Amino acid sequence: MTTTSSLIPTLPGRFYSDPDVFADEQAKIFESLWFCAVRGEDVPRPGAFRTVQVGRESVIVVRGRDHRLRAFLNVCRHRGARLCEEPAGEVRRTIRCAYHAWSYDLDGRLAAAPNLAKMPDIDRVAHGLIPVHLREWLGYAWVCLAAEPPSFEESVTGAATERLGDPAAIERYHVEELALGRRVGYDVKANWKLIVENFMECYHCATIHPELVAVLPEFAGGYAAQYYVGHGAEFAERVEGFTVDGGPGFGKLPDVAREQDRRYYAITVKPQVFVNLVPDHVIVHRMFPLAVDRTLVECDWLYHPDVVASGADLSRSVELFHRVNEQDFDACERTQPGMSSRAYREGGVLVPSEHHIALFHQWVNQRLRG
Repeated sequence: MTTTSSLIPTLPGRFYSDPDVFADEQAKIFESLWFCAVRGEDVPRPGAFRTVQVGRESVIVVRGRDHRLRAFLNVCRHRGARLCEEPAGEVRRTIRCAYHAWSYDLDGRLAAAPNLAKMPDIDRVAHGLIPVHLREWLGYAWVCLAAEPPSFEESVTGAATERLGDPAAIERYHVEELALGRRVGYDVKANWKLIVENFMECYHCATIHPELVAVLPEFAGGYAAQYYVGHGAEFAERVEGFTVDGGPGFGKLPDVAREQDRRYYAITVKPQVFVNLVPDHVIVHRMFPLAVDRTLVECDWLYHPDVVASGADLSRSVELFHRVNEQDFDACERTQPGMSSRAYREGGVLVPSEHHIALFHQWVNQRLRG
Protein backbone atom coordinates (compact mmCIF):
# COMPACT_ATOMS: atom_id res chain seq x y z
CA MET A 1 0.00 0.00 0.00
CA THR A 2 1.40 3.39 -0.95
CA THR A 3 0.76 6.69 0.78
CA THR A 4 0.97 10.20 -0.63
CA SER A 5 2.87 12.70 1.49
CA SER A 6 1.28 16.10 2.16
CA LEU A 7 4.78 17.60 1.95
CA ILE A 8 6.21 19.04 -1.27
CA PRO A 9 9.98 19.35 -1.87
CA THR A 10 11.54 22.79 -2.26
CA LEU A 11 14.27 23.87 -4.62
CA PRO A 12 17.70 22.37 -3.81
CA GLY A 13 20.05 24.43 -1.67
CA ARG A 14 22.33 25.33 -4.58
CA PHE A 15 19.55 27.49 -6.05
CA TYR A 16 20.18 29.88 -3.17
CA SER A 17 23.95 29.56 -2.80
CA ASP A 18 25.53 28.86 -6.21
CA PRO A 19 26.85 31.99 -8.00
CA ASP A 20 26.36 30.23 -11.35
CA VAL A 21 22.64 29.81 -10.66
CA PHE A 22 22.45 33.50 -9.72
CA ALA A 23 24.21 34.50 -12.95
CA ASP A 24 21.65 32.45 -14.87
CA GLU A 25 18.85 34.23 -13.00
CA GLN A 26 20.31 37.62 -13.84
CA ALA A 27 20.22 36.82 -17.55
CA LYS A 28 16.94 34.88 -17.75
CA ILE A 29 14.88 36.63 -15.08
CA PHE A 30 16.04 40.13 -14.15
CA GLU A 31 17.35 41.10 -17.58
CA SER A 32 14.44 39.49 -19.43
CA LEU A 33 11.36 40.57 -17.46
CA TRP A 34 9.82 43.85 -16.37
CA PHE A 35 11.73 45.28 -13.41
CA CYS A 36 10.36 48.00 -11.13
CA ALA A 37 13.12 50.61 -11.10
CA VAL A 38 12.19 53.98 -9.55
CA ARG A 39 9.19 55.95 -8.37
CA GLY A 40 8.26 58.68 -10.82
CA GLU A 41 8.31 61.43 -8.18
CA ASP A 42 11.98 60.59 -7.54
CA VAL A 43 12.76 62.16 -10.93
CA PRO A 44 10.44 65.17 -10.77
CA ARG A 45 12.02 67.65 -13.20
CA PRO A 46 13.64 67.58 -16.65
CA GLY A 47 17.24 66.50 -16.19
CA ALA A 48 16.60 64.62 -12.93
CA PHE A 49 17.87 61.05 -13.09
CA ARG A 50 18.24 57.87 -11.06
CA THR A 51 20.54 54.94 -11.71
CA VAL A 52 19.45 51.42 -10.86
CA GLN A 53 21.06 47.99 -11.08
CA VAL A 54 19.03 45.60 -13.25
CA GLY A 55 20.69 42.22 -13.38
CA ARG A 56 24.26 42.89 -14.51
CA GLU A 57 23.42 46.24 -16.08
CA SER A 58 23.33 49.77 -14.71
CA VAL A 59 20.34 51.68 -16.08
CA ILE A 60 19.70 55.44 -16.12
CA VAL A 61 16.09 56.59 -15.70
CA VAL A 62 15.84 60.28 -16.66
CA ARG A 63 13.06 62.78 -17.19
CA GLY A 64 13.29 64.54 -20.55
CA ARG A 65 12.56 68.12 -21.44
CA ASP A 66 9.17 66.91 -22.66
CA HIS A 67 8.61 65.60 -19.10
CA ARG A 68 8.57 61.98 -20.30
CA LEU A 69 10.54 59.33 -18.47
CA ARG A 70 13.11 57.39 -20.50
CA ALA A 71 15.63 54.70 -19.63
CA PHE A 72 19.07 53.97 -21.11
CA LEU A 73 22.00 51.69 -20.42
CA ASN A 74 24.47 53.64 -18.29
CA VAL A 75 27.32 53.25 -20.79
CA CYS A 76 29.01 55.78 -23.07
CA ARG A 77 28.92 54.66 -26.71
CA HIS A 78 32.45 55.92 -27.35
CA ARG A 79 34.67 53.75 -25.13
CA GLY A 80 32.25 52.23 -22.65
CA ALA A 81 32.78 54.44 -19.60
CA ARG A 82 29.99 54.61 -17.03
CA LEU A 83 28.16 57.89 -17.47
CA CYS A 84 26.41 58.45 -14.13
CA GLU A 85 28.25 57.21 -11.06
CA GLU A 86 25.83 58.59 -8.48
CA PRO A 87 22.53 56.86 -7.62
CA ALA A 88 20.65 60.12 -8.20
CA GLY A 89 21.31 63.57 -9.57
CA GLU A 90 20.30 66.26 -12.02
CA VAL A 91 21.86 67.51 -15.25
CA ARG A 92 21.11 70.78 -17.02
CA ARG A 93 20.83 69.84 -20.67
CA THR A 94 22.91 66.75 -21.44
CA ILE A 95 24.34 63.61 -19.87
CA ARG A 96 28.09 64.05 -20.25
CA CYS A 97 30.79 61.39 -20.08
CA ALA A 98 33.62 62.42 -17.74
CA TYR A 99 36.19 60.48 -19.80
CA HIS A 100 36.15 62.04 -23.28
CA ALA A 101 33.25 64.50 -22.92
CA TRP A 102 30.80 62.78 -25.23
CA SER A 103 27.42 64.29 -24.35
CA TYR A 104 23.91 62.97 -24.89
CA ASP A 105 20.55 64.73 -25.02
CA LEU A 106 17.93 63.64 -22.50
CA ASP A 107 16.26 61.65 -25.29
CA GLY A 108 19.51 59.65 -25.71
CA ARG A 109 20.70 61.25 -28.95
CA LEU A 110 24.41 62.09 -29.24
CA ALA A 111 24.56 65.85 -28.75
CA ALA A 112 28.24 66.76 -28.75
CA ALA A 113 31.77 65.37 -28.69
CA PRO A 114 35.26 66.85 -29.11
CA ASN A 115 36.05 67.27 -32.83
CA LEU A 116 32.55 66.14 -33.77
CA ALA A 117 32.62 68.63 -36.67
CA LYS A 118 35.37 66.50 -38.22
CA MET A 119 33.00 63.52 -38.20
CA PRO A 120 30.09 64.87 -40.29
CA ASP A 121 28.87 61.42 -41.27
CA ILE A 122 28.32 60.18 -37.69
CA ASP A 123 24.73 59.10 -37.02
CA ARG A 124 23.79 60.82 -33.78
CA VAL A 125 20.87 58.49 -33.15
CA ALA A 126 22.71 55.26 -33.96
CA HIS A 127 25.60 56.37 -31.73
CA GLY A 128 23.30 57.63 -29.03
CA LEU A 129 22.54 55.89 -25.75
CA ILE A 130 21.08 52.38 -25.88
CA PRO A 131 17.39 52.72 -24.95
CA VAL A 132 15.65 50.45 -22.46
CA HIS A 133 11.91 49.73 -22.62
CA LEU A 134 9.96 51.68 -19.99
CA ARG A 135 6.37 51.55 -18.77
CA GLU A 136 4.73 53.39 -15.88
CA TRP A 137 2.33 51.75 -13.42
CA LEU A 138 1.38 52.53 -9.81
CA GLY A 139 3.52 55.66 -10.08
CA TYR A 140 6.70 53.65 -10.74
CA ALA A 141 8.90 53.29 -13.82
CA TRP A 142 9.24 49.65 -14.85
CA VAL A 143 12.05 48.80 -17.27
CA CYS A 144 12.85 45.77 -19.38
CA LEU A 145 16.19 44.99 -20.99
CA ALA A 146 14.83 42.35 -23.34
CA ALA A 147 14.79 43.16 -27.05
CA GLU A 148 11.16 41.97 -27.10
CA PRO A 149 9.63 42.48 -23.64
CA PRO A 150 6.91 40.17 -22.37
CA SER A 151 3.39 41.53 -22.25
CA PHE A 152 3.22 44.14 -19.49
CA GLU A 153 -0.47 43.47 -19.06
CA GLU A 154 0.03 39.74 -18.60
CA SER A 155 3.21 39.70 -16.52
CA VAL A 156 2.81 42.83 -14.36
CA THR A 157 -0.68 44.29 -14.11
CA GLY A 158 -2.08 40.80 -14.59
CA ALA A 159 -0.37 39.69 -11.38
CA ALA A 160 -2.60 42.05 -9.41
CA THR A 161 -5.71 40.81 -11.17
CA GLU A 162 -4.68 37.19 -10.63
CA ARG A 163 -4.18 37.84 -6.92
CA LEU A 164 -7.21 40.05 -6.25
CA GLY A 165 -9.59 38.54 -8.79
CA ASP A 166 -10.70 41.94 -10.12
CA PRO A 167 -8.63 44.49 -12.11
CA ALA A 168 -10.54 47.33 -10.43
CA ALA A 169 -9.52 46.18 -6.94
CA ILE A 170 -6.05 47.75 -7.04
CA GLU A 171 -7.16 50.72 -9.16
CA ARG A 172 -9.35 51.96 -6.30
CA TYR A 173 -6.22 52.78 -4.26
CA HIS A 174 -4.93 55.17 -6.98
CA VAL A 175 -1.35 54.28 -6.03
CA GLU A 176 0.06 56.49 -8.79
CA GLU A 177 -1.49 59.54 -7.09
CA LEU A 178 -0.22 58.80 -3.59
CA ALA A 179 2.72 60.63 -2.05
CA LEU A 180 5.85 59.12 -0.59
CA GLY A 181 5.65 59.40 3.18
CA ARG A 182 8.66 57.32 4.16
CA ARG A 183 11.32 55.20 2.48
CA VAL A 184 13.56 52.69 4.24
CA GLY A 185 16.34 50.67 2.61
CA TYR A 186 17.43 47.27 3.88
CA ASP A 187 20.66 45.47 2.97
CA VAL A 188 19.69 41.82 3.37
CA LYS A 189 22.40 39.15 3.43
CA ALA A 190 20.19 36.56 1.77
CA ASN A 191 19.17 35.25 -1.63
CA TRP A 192 16.29 37.08 -3.27
CA LYS A 193 14.15 33.92 -3.51
CA LEU A 194 14.23 33.46 0.26
CA ILE A 195 12.70 36.93 0.58
CA VAL A 196 9.99 36.15 -1.99
CA GLU A 197 9.12 32.87 -0.30
CA ASN A 198 8.99 34.52 3.10
CA PHE A 199 6.61 37.19 1.83
CA MET A 200 4.32 34.62 0.23
CA GLU A 201 3.67 32.52 3.35
CA CYS A 202 2.50 33.12 6.91
CA TYR A 203 3.47 29.81 8.47
CA HIS A 204 6.08 31.86 10.35
CA CYS A 205 3.79 34.74 11.36
CA ALA A 206 2.76 33.49 14.80
CA THR A 207 6.41 32.80 15.59
CA ILE A 208 8.12 36.06 14.62
CA HIS A 209 5.42 38.70 13.95
CA PRO A 210 3.59 39.41 17.24
CA GLU A 211 2.64 42.97 16.23
CA LEU A 212 1.29 41.89 12.83
CA VAL A 213 -0.70 38.99 14.26
CA ALA A 214 -2.24 41.33 16.84
CA VAL A 215 -3.61 43.45 13.99
CA LEU A 216 -4.41 40.53 11.63
CA PRO A 217 -5.28 37.62 13.96
CA GLU A 218 -6.08 35.13 11.20
CA PHE A 219 -2.38 35.11 10.33
CA ALA A 220 -1.76 33.18 13.54
CA GLY A 221 -3.29 30.17 11.79
CA GLY A 222 -0.41 30.03 9.33
CA TYR A 223 -2.29 30.94 6.15
CA ALA A 224 -1.07 34.04 4.32
CA ALA A 225 -3.29 36.54 2.54
CA GLN A 226 -1.90 35.33 -0.79
CA TYR A 227 -3.17 31.83 -0.17
CA TYR A 228 -6.67 32.75 -1.37
CA VAL A 229 -7.57 34.58 -4.58
CA GLY A 230 -9.34 37.82 -3.70
CA HIS A 231 -9.00 37.32 0.04
CA GLY A 232 -7.90 40.12 2.33
CA ALA A 233 -6.98 39.48 5.95
CA GLU A 234 -9.44 41.23 8.25
CA PHE A 235 -8.36 43.57 11.04
CA ALA A 236 -8.95 42.43 14.62
CA GLU A 237 -12.22 43.75 16.06
CA ARG A 238 -10.52 46.07 18.56
CA VAL A 239 -8.00 47.38 15.97
CA GLU A 240 -8.67 50.88 14.63
CA GLY A 241 -5.89 51.12 12.03
CA PHE A 242 -2.92 49.38 10.44
CA THR A 243 -0.50 50.72 13.06
CA VAL A 244 2.05 49.19 15.40
CA ASP A 245 -0.31 49.41 18.39
CA GLY A 246 -3.61 49.01 16.54
CA GLY A 247 -4.50 52.65 17.17
CA PRO A 248 -6.08 54.97 14.60
CA GLY A 249 -4.35 55.50 11.29
CA PHE A 250 -5.60 57.96 8.70
CA GLY A 251 -8.86 58.27 6.81
CA LYS A 252 -9.68 55.57 4.27
CA LEU A 253 -8.44 56.39 0.78
CA PRO A 254 -11.40 57.93 -1.06
CA ASP A 255 -12.21 55.20 -3.60
CA VAL A 256 -11.38 52.10 -1.56
CA ALA A 257 -14.51 49.93 -1.62
CA ARG A 258 -16.49 49.15 1.51
CA GLU A 259 -15.58 45.47 1.25
CA GLN A 260 -11.88 46.42 1.10
CA ASP A 261 -12.05 48.51 4.27
CA ARG A 262 -10.35 47.08 7.38
CA ARG A 263 -8.55 44.49 5.27
CA TYR A 264 -4.97 43.84 4.22
CA TYR A 265 -4.06 42.53 0.76
CA ALA A 266 -0.63 41.35 -0.39
CA ILE A 267 0.47 40.98 -4.02
CA THR A 268 3.68 39.51 -5.42
CA VAL A 269 4.67 40.82 -8.84
CA LYS A 270 7.47 38.54 -9.96
CA PRO A 271 10.35 38.81 -9.89
CA GLN A 272 11.00 41.63 -7.39
CA VAL A 273 7.98 43.59 -6.19
CA PHE A 274 5.60 43.24 -3.26
CA VAL A 275 2.52 45.46 -2.98
CA ASN A 276 0.69 45.74 0.36
CA LEU A 277 -2.73 47.38 0.38
CA VAL A 278 -4.46 48.69 3.51
CA PRO A 279 -7.34 51.19 3.68
CA ASP A 280 -5.30 54.31 4.40
CA HIS A 281 -1.95 53.64 2.73
CA VAL A 282 0.03 51.37 0.41
CA ILE A 283 3.44 49.78 1.04
CA VAL A 284 5.63 48.85 -1.94
CA HIS A 285 8.78 46.72 -1.68
CA ARG A 286 11.30 46.65 -4.53
CA MET A 287 14.14 44.12 -4.43
CA PHE A 288 17.50 44.65 -6.09
CA PRO A 289 19.43 41.34 -6.10
CA LEU A 290 23.16 42.13 -6.11
CA ALA A 291 24.69 38.72 -5.37
CA VAL A 292 23.61 35.18 -4.67
CA ASP A 293 23.57 36.03 -0.96
CA ARG A 294 22.84 39.78 -0.95
CA THR A 295 19.66 41.67 -1.82
CA LEU A 296 18.88 45.36 -1.35
CA VAL A 297 15.24 46.04 -0.52
CA GLU A 298 13.71 49.50 -0.81
CA CYS A 299 10.39 49.91 0.97
CA ASP A 300 8.05 52.86 0.29
CA TRP A 301 5.12 53.90 2.48
CA LEU A 302 2.62 55.84 0.32
CA TYR A 303 -0.20 58.02 1.65
CA HIS A 304 -2.83 60.42 0.37
CA PRO A 305 -0.99 63.64 -0.61
CA ASP A 306 -2.99 65.63 1.95
CA VAL A 307 -1.70 63.40 4.76
CA VAL A 308 1.93 63.91 3.75
CA ALA A 309 1.48 67.65 3.08
CA SER A 310 -0.07 68.12 6.53
CA GLY A 311 3.10 66.91 8.23
CA ALA A 312 1.12 64.21 10.05
CA ASP A 313 3.08 61.88 12.32
CA LEU A 314 3.52 58.69 10.27
CA SER A 315 5.69 56.86 12.80
CA ARG A 316 3.07 54.49 14.26
CA SER A 317 1.86 53.66 10.77
CA VAL A 318 5.37 53.05 9.39
CA GLU A 319 6.63 51.21 12.46
CA LEU A 320 4.32 48.21 12.04
CA PHE A 321 5.68 47.07 8.69
CA HIS A 322 9.18 48.27 9.47
CA ARG A 323 9.21 45.76 12.34
CA VAL A 324 7.74 43.11 10.04
CA ASN A 325 10.51 43.83 7.52
CA GLU A 326 13.26 43.55 10.12
CA GLN A 327 11.79 40.34 11.51
CA ASP A 328 11.44 38.82 8.04
CA PHE A 329 14.89 39.83 6.84
CA ASP A 330 16.50 38.53 10.02
CA ALA A 331 14.81 35.18 9.38
CA CYS A 332 16.07 35.16 5.78
CA GLU A 333 19.61 35.94 6.91
CA ARG A 334 19.46 33.10 9.44
CA THR A 335 18.31 30.78 6.65
CA GLN A 336 20.94 31.74 4.07
CA PRO A 337 23.90 29.82 5.65
CA GLY A 338 21.82 26.64 5.67
CA MET A 339 21.46 26.79 1.90
CA SER A 340 25.14 25.76 1.60
CA SER A 341 24.86 22.95 4.13
CA ARG A 342 24.95 19.32 3.08
CA ALA A 343 21.76 18.99 5.18
CA TYR A 344 19.96 21.11 2.58
CA ARG A 345 21.65 19.70 -0.51
CA GLU A 346 18.36 18.18 -1.70
CA GLY A 347 16.32 21.07 -0.32
CA GLY A 348 13.59 21.10 2.30
CA VAL A 349 9.82 20.66 2.28
CA LEU A 350 6.68 22.76 2.08
CA VAL A 351 3.80 22.10 4.48
CA PRO A 352 0.19 22.37 3.22
CA SER A 353 -0.18 26.09 4.05
CA GLU A 354 2.93 26.77 1.91
CA HIS A 355 1.93 24.74 -1.13
CA HIS A 356 1.42 27.85 -3.27
CA ILE A 357 5.19 28.51 -2.96
CA ALA A 358 5.68 25.42 -5.13
CA LEU A 359 4.17 27.43 -8.01
CA PHE A 360 6.89 30.04 -7.51
CA HIS A 361 9.54 27.29 -7.61
CA GLN A 362 8.01 25.96 -10.84
CA TRP A 363 8.13 29.46 -12.30
CA VAL A 364 11.84 29.83 -11.42
CA ASN A 365 12.64 26.47 -13.01
CA GLN A 366 10.71 27.35 -16.15
CA ARG A 367 12.52 30.68 -16.50
CA LEU A 368 15.95 29.07 -16.07
CA ARG A 369 15.16 26.38 -18.63
CA GLY A 370 14.32 29.18 -21.06
